[in-house]
Amino acid sequence: MSSQRARFRQDTHLRVLRLLDSNPQMSQRELADAVGVSVGGMHYVLKALIEKGLVKIGNFTAAEDKRRYAYILTPRGMLRKATLTRAFLSRKMEEYEALRQEIEELKSDLDDSPARKPS
Repeated sequence: MSSQRARFRQDTHLRVLRLLDSNPQMSQRELADAVGVSVGGMHYVLKALIEKGLVKIGNFTAAEDKRRYAYILTPRGMLRKATLTRAFLSRKMEEYEALRQEIEELKSDLDDSPARKPS
């Protein structure tokens, strides 16, 4: 699997874990809309998280529709969420620093260009 694809999968897992941590009653359709994947794709993601022991399914007893589920993070899921969050934050900080340096270089190029200097 390519590094970019692995990162996308990890980012998707992180987003789902974060959403479920704050709102375990979200439906697969609501999760799919929030994350930007298809409902089928979300089913696949949830199935993978459940098989890894990161999420467990419980009935949402307060719902009128007894087919509704609550997706609850397990202690292992909370740990994985923290690990993914650290990795995501580290990667984004590196991207930010690289972008900041590129912006500074571009500003410097503009400041040094003959078109900017008064005649």
